[in-house]
Amino acid sequence: MEPEATITCVDCGGVAHRLTYPREDGAWLPGDVVAYRCEDCLDRWDVVLPDDWGEEDDVRDWSRGR
Repeated sequence: MEPEATITCVDCGGVAHRLTYPREDGAWLPGDVVAYRCEDCLDRWDVVLPDDWGEEDDVRDWSRGR
């Protein structure tokens, strides 16, 4: 499972693009910090992957709070 490539900026509603690359082995782990930059207001957002990140039965969309 991979974090979203883009999220919605909380401040302006623009599109924020992922800045962070996966680890060398391609894995994303719980606790990893994923940085995003908004293309409109240039705000940076750091999202910490939740403890249950990558569990098969986790179908919520973490980047949109669902």
